[in-house]
Amino acid sequence: MLAVDPGASVASIAAEAGVDRRTVYRRFAAREDLLAAIYDARLTAIERAVEDARLREAPVAVALHRYVENIIAVNRDWPVDLTRMLTDDTVHARRDASIAEVDAFLHRATTEGLLRPGQPEGWAGALLPQLMHLVSRTMPDLSPAQAADVVVDTLLRGLGTH
Repeated sequence: MLAVDPGASVASIAAEAGVDRRTVYRRFAAREDLLAAIYDARLTAIERAVEDARLREAPVAVALHRYVENIIAVNRDWPVDLTRMLTDDTVHARRDASIAEVDAFLHRATTEGLLRPGQPEGWAGALLPQLMHLVSRTMPDLSPAQAADVVVDTLLRGLGTH
């Protein structure tokens, strides 16, 4: 619900969940506490996705596909935008740590020849999340593995014929 309407009220969230608003307030003292719990769950899922991909030790092609597949699943399970919570220093630090891990992996992927060198600094790191976000939202009929195939193929080969 919050992905569609970030301003959704606790009453409407409770109604969608099939519970009374008081039930939500027993667990979360304020709407901000509910949002913090949701963002924490999304960040935890992202951290697990990064860890599961074994970006430092798995072969780069395997790690890339596993990471993309995992993040597509996270995007679909937790379709909320973290930018609303980035004023929280802890959230920001956790997000930055995940980004640093992926950036180091993308550097490794370039060094090991999976990605073409000579691209503008940070280009792959900026493009990859956009591709994952796009496929997560526009291709819901694809499994995360199939969607990862599309993203990885697009990242590695582009859309051109040469």
